[in-house]
Formats: sequence, structure tokens, C-alpha cells
Amino acid sequence: MGRSLRLSKSRFTSGLQCHRQLWWRVHEPDAFELVPGRAQQAIFDQGTRVGEVARTYVPGGRLVDLPHDAFGERVSMTRTLLDQKVPVLYEASFFADDVYAAVDILKREGNGFHLIEVKSSTRVKEEHSPDVAIQLHVLRKSGLEVTRSEVMHLNRACAYPRLDDLFTRQDVTGEAETLQPDLPDLIAGQLHMLAGPLPVVPIGEHCGKPYECPFLSRCWGDIPKYHVSTLYRVGKGGADLISRGFETIDRVPPGERLSAIQERQRRSVLTGRLIVEPGLAKALAAFRAPLAFLDFETVGLAIPVWDGCHPYDAVPVQFSCHRPAPDGTVVHHEWLADGPEDPRPELARRLVEACRGARTIVAYNAGFERRGIELLAGAVPGAAEDLLEMAGRLADPLPVVRDHVYHPDFDGSFSLKAVMPALVPGPGYEDLEVADGATASLELERLMFRGDGMPAEERHRLRQALLRYCALDTSGLMSLLGLLREMAGTAGPVS
Repeated sequence: MGRSLRLSKSRFTSGLQCHRQLWWRVHEPDAFELVPGRAQQAIFDQGTRVGEVARTYVPGGRLVDLPHDAFGERVSMTRTLLDQKVPVLYEASFFADDVYAAVDILKREGNGFHLIEVKSSTRVKEEHSPDVAIQLHVLRKSGLEVTRSEVMHLNRACAYPRLDDLFTRQDVTGEAETLQPDLPDLIAGQLHMLAGPLPVVPIGEHCGKPYECPFLSRCWGDIPKYHVSTLYRVGKGGADLISRGFETIDRVPPGERLSAIQERQRRSVLTGRLIVEPGLAKALAAFRAPLAFLDFETVGLAIPVWDGCHPYDAVPVQFSCHRPAPDGTVVHHEWLADGPEDPRPELARRLVEACRGARTIVAYNAGFERRGIELLAGAVPGAAEDLLEMAGRLADPLPVVRDHVYHPDFDGSFSLKAVMPALVPGPGYEDLEVADGATASLELERLMFRGDGMPAEERHRLRQALLRYCALDTSGLMSLLGLLREMAGTAGPVS
């Protein structure tokens, strides 16, 4: 069966997103793009852990405990367990209609079965329907009577330590049934495509929806600089503009229906210059000294472990705070959790002390820091008053930049990782071991919960990498505000 295996449920759903992606997945299974990096592997590992825990909420079953690529043996063991009338099967495996599918949980109900697909998300998403539908198709082709299809996902309302309601099961039978008539043609179309040469598929919005394609650089590597897909919040990857012959932003004519930000971006690209709009000085008036520059790093555990936490709560476990003084000196406060114990009480205490006396607390995309402070206030009642008062002093430079400034190198993004390298001279993120928030979160989780198994040298190196990254965010933010004041003609010490 290994040679005749053509599709799996994951390959099938990849093919729904893009035939070109599916062709590469099948014909180049060892491609370097398919080797998961540390961040991607952490996501896979998290899904595996969620799946293992989910089985305990549908107990009494047997696991098809064989290597994932032992397809024939898995199908054979599944058939044996079904013949034994096992009430629940985990990872039950089937092959039919040239498609292989392993079902997370298959529960016997009377003379039929319930198909349960486990997701580590906190809601049912549109892309889950074809995933369930292709499994339903394969099970029925294998002779099973499936009477109900469900998605079992994490429940955001669940709070540690009461985890009895950690999962929610939602009936998606209707959605899966609706797709059944189209599946034979879709499967045949994918198999036919795979038998031929690499298909030609134009780039577009589908390259990142519902998941970012691992082969993105192959298709996007040759697109020209300032492609219209980089227009700020452009719809469908700029397909409408491309269809009318406007491949790059500088080709888009004046008078085209663009938002104010997109038009500012067009002018900046066209002239190759930094654009600064009137009103910047007025917008900066909210940043009143003394200032504190704050950045959090968080962990968002799928399965909570600290009192009151819900699945994926973004719990602050690290912060950096730069405090400039009128005489030009700067004091740097920082803290990083060490170990799996609840970090919130100590972090809250240190955070309040670090920001004490600041009239304005500057945070880029400050809603993130505000939510973190509010979460801390709910978890540490003794510090709640100080923390909530701090939240009221937050000021955010992001909307100031977005509404008044554009540099051609922003590439349509106003994230700090796009804005700082374009505007602030000096060392950036490119040489850092930890260079973005998603990586920081994953590495913090690894350090806190698996750090005991690391060699001391590696543990120290990782701690220093995380501290450097978080500190660069706040030191860079301090430089950014100073530069904005210069642009606005209000230059002066950032204090």
C-alpha cells in the first residue's frame, strides 16, 4: 500500500489551498522547506500534547500505537480492533479511494461511529471542515457507518485548576456532509495533477491562507521590490491591481482608490523618501516625561498550569523597562522567570517598582502590554491597584507612526520589527538568536518548563539571548521616540 498511497488528509487540505504546494509536498518530501524549524516543531509538539490529553476526556479506548509511516500495519491493526468491538479507538487508520486518514478519536455509538477531530485551537475554524470531511469520506469508503462528526477543541472558559471542561466538542456533521458530493472530483483532480508536471499557480492571498505555505520563497522570490501585495492591508494580495496591470506600487496611478495610509505609502515608494505628515508634533504631545519604555514577553500555554489561567492566556514572564533621566542617563530594569513556578507575583512586584514615578509608560502596540498588566492585576490582588493605575499611563507610538510617517522600507508593515530597522540606525534584530516575539515565547516556554534538562551553558546562553532581545525592543523604542520628535521639530532629550 505504501507505493499506492497518493493522498492523506493533510496533503488533501494542502491541495485545496494550492496544487503547486501539494505537488512539491508529494514529489519533494525531503525538501528543506518541509523540515520544521524550532518554532514550527514546537507548534507540532503542542498539538501532539493536546491530542494526548484529549484522549483522556474520551476514555476507555485503544491507541493504534505504531509508527506514523507504517501505513499498512496501522490499517491492519485498526481493522483488528474494530473486529474486537473496541468502544473507542485513538489514531484509527484507514485507506480508501487513494486517501489515507488517521482519525484522532473514533467512538462507537450503537451500530455506528462518531468521528472526533481534535484541534488545539479554541474554536472551530472554516478550514477544519474539509479536514473532517475527507476523513468522513474515507471512513465511509472503508465500510463504516459514521453518524456524527465533531471537532473537539480547547475551551477558553476553562480555568486552572478546574480542567474538567478543558475541551468543547462541536457538531460539524452538517458542514462535513455538505462537502461530500464534491470530494470524489476534488480527489481525482489532485491525483491527476500529481501525475503531471509542476502546475502553474499564480501567487495571491491563498499563499498565506489558511496557513503560510512552506514553499513561499519559491513562488515569491522573484517578485519585484515594492510589489502591490505589500500595500498596507491590501485585499487578496493586490489581485485587483495586478489584473489591471499595476504590479508594483510605483505603477499605481494617482487617484486610484487607496486608503490614506496606502496613498502615503505610494508617495513614499514613488519618491524613495521618508514621508512625515503635519500633525506629528501634536500626536507626540501625549508622551509626557518622565517616561518609562516597557516591553513584555509572554508564554501562552495551551493547557494552563497556573491558578486562574485559561488556554492560551498570554502570561507575562519577562519584561524590559528603560528609564531615561533629564541628564541623559538611562536606567535599565529587566526580569525573566526561572522555572515552572507561577511568575506573576514576582514579576508584578518588580514591574511596579520599575515604572514607579513615570508619567507616561511607552509601549509599542500597547494593547498587548495593557492586557498583560490587567492579567497580572487579576492574578496578584495585592498589586492590582498599582498595576491598573499603570495601565492608565500607557501611551502607544504605533498609531502615531501609522498615521504620520512612512518609509519605503516599511513594506506595508508598522510592526516594530519593520519600523525600527528603517528609521533607527544601529544594531538591529538580524544578528540576534531570538529575533521575534513568537520565537521568544516558544523559547521562554522551553526555558521555564524544560530548562532543568538543559546543560548549564545552554541554559545561560538562552537566558542571555532572551534578555538581549527584550532589551533591544525597549532601547530601540526609546531611540524611535527621540527620532519622531526630531522629525516633528520638537527635538529634546527623551526623559
